[in-house]
Amino acid sequence: MILFGPSGNSEGFFAAGLKNSEQSAVWVKNMGLDAFEYSFGRGVLMSEEKALSIGKAFNENNVKISVHAPYYINFSNPDPEMIDKSIGYVIKSAEMVGLMGGNRIIIHPATQGKDTRENAFARALDNFKKLTDVIYATGMDNLVYCPETMGKYAQLGTVEEITEICKIDKIYVPTVDFGHVNSREGGSLKSKEDFIKRLQFMIDELGYDRMKHFHVHFSKIQYGAKGEIRHLNFDDEVYGPEFEPLADALIDLKLEPVIICESAGMQDVDALYMKNYYFSQLNK
Repeated sequence: MILFGPSGNSEGFFAAGLKNSEQSAVWVKNMGLDAFEYSFGRGVLMSEEKALSIGKAFNENNVKISVHAPYYINFSNPDPEMIDKSIGYVIKSAEMVGLMGGNRIIIHPATQGKDTRENAFARALDNFKKLTDVIYATGMDNLVYCPETMGKYAQLGTVEEITEICKIDKIYVPTVDFGHVNSREGGSLKSKEDFIKRLQFMIDELGYDRMKHFHVHFSKIQYGAKGEIRHLNFDDEVYGPEFEPLADALIDLKLEPVIICESAGMQDVDALYMKNYYFSQLNK
């Protein structure tokens, strides 16, 4: 079943005097949402005890939790030591999400650096294969690893590149950040057909079963000459994308992803808007 929720805690959460992640579970449930993404963006610094405590709270509130691995992961780095560190960050994130009772790890794949895009991507593919071997060797192939489409031209992570990474093994399922796609393509996502075109490509390449419950990040994003600049919320009337055509595309294609809202400060409010709109269309 399709799920909706925020990435991290909103301004409203903190304004209510709430602080800890166990309270996040109650907040999300009371908002009428059913998913939450915890970010290890600056590092996996959580204790096992804390992860178990968070997991208990989310389980009791029937909210599905995913985690975002550290932002500085870079699988195109030419330094083998740095690749070992990136693999370690993913594995540590996977250990924590397992303790939390979740099963999805979202991954920023790589940056191009000073190399050609072709060489950087080939190196990233090779290193994702090394990651795959470690995942199986550590018995963590029961989890889902979700490389993400990226919003800046200097980052690896086009729709096509993420699809190619996911072809490596069944443990990989795409995270499609539609705000990122729209940013790096200069405002390309406008109609239902624009969304269907990209999703149908991924279905054709990866199969419907892998894509049925793929992962989504959604927000409006300001972009410029180099792609993504900053996340906005749904009040913005200048930048896209709009959620309504995506919802219609998901219904047409019979896809039921986990949809995580990354709006600036209003991620829970905008997530609830998305959920309400989706079900209003589904039940027509």
